[in-house]
Amino acid sequence: VQLQAFGGGLVQAGGSLRLSCAASRRTVSNNGMGWFRQAPGKEREVVATISWNGGVTNYGNSVRGRFSISRDNAKSTVYLQMNSLKPEDTAVYYCAAARSAIASMDSRGYRYWGQGTLVTVSS
Repeated sequence: VQLQAFGGGLVQAGGSLRLSCAASRRTVSNNGMGWFRQAPGKEREVVATISWNGGVTNYGNSVRGRFSISRDNAKSTVYLQMNSLKPEDTAVYYCAAARSAIASMDSRGYRYWGQGTLVTVSS
């Protein structure tokens, strides 16, 4: 399974971006999916996760209320809508496919990873 994340870029604080993650196979429709991010010099952290059918979503504390994760299984694509962006949201964002239908908040629960897309938020 190959995952390709895109949609990153440069945005001013307070702005919005939508990231997309396209999977090469429809089989990920049975998998939970997640977005993670890693800023320079920092550990990777969970941003948002979504179960296989979109019924359960979870968010990291720093993005809850500002970001929204969704998926379209017919298109094998997962989205991350990011609103009210802050400079501290600057990071490389990765999408990942979970090992099961339930999306873990722990990165060890993910089997396939995309290449990452850079989001830069200027102040």
